[in-house]
Formats: sequence, C-alpha cells, structure tokens
Amino acid sequence: MNITLLCYATFAAQSPESADKFPITDGETVGDVLQRVGIPLDEVKIIFVNGVSSGLGVTLAGGDRVGVFPAVGGG
Repeated sequence: MNITLLCYATFAAQSPESADKFPITDGETVGDVLQRVGIPLDEVKIIFVNGVSSGLGVTLAGGDRVGVFPAVGGG
C-alpha cells in the first residue's frame, strides 16, 4: 500500500522521489516512515495526516496524505 508523503521547508531535501506513491507496510506509523526517509524525529514540529493534526505514533493506511513540517525560525 502507498501513501503521499509531503516534506516541507528544510525537510524537502529528504522527500523521496516516489513521494506521491511512497510504500508502507501494514501497521507502520508516521514516526516509522520519517525514520525511513532520514528525518530526525526531534526536529519535527507539525504533522498532518489527511489534513488533521496528528502525531508520530499515528498508524498509517493506504491512501493517506502525510505532511511534515520542521520548527520554523525567523528574525
């Protein structure tokens, strides 16, 4: 099964080539997926699954859309 994985801001460099059809296994969580693509979990600030604010422990299903954002700094 596949999900769409959207990595924003500084995480864009870790966005996989197949981000629109990223394969997951049954029972995989948001945290599992982010670790697979090399995003440090301690740098994740905001997670959306299907447009709803979520967390690292959310179990994913085929067709889900996941968006991840780092903390944004500014001056």
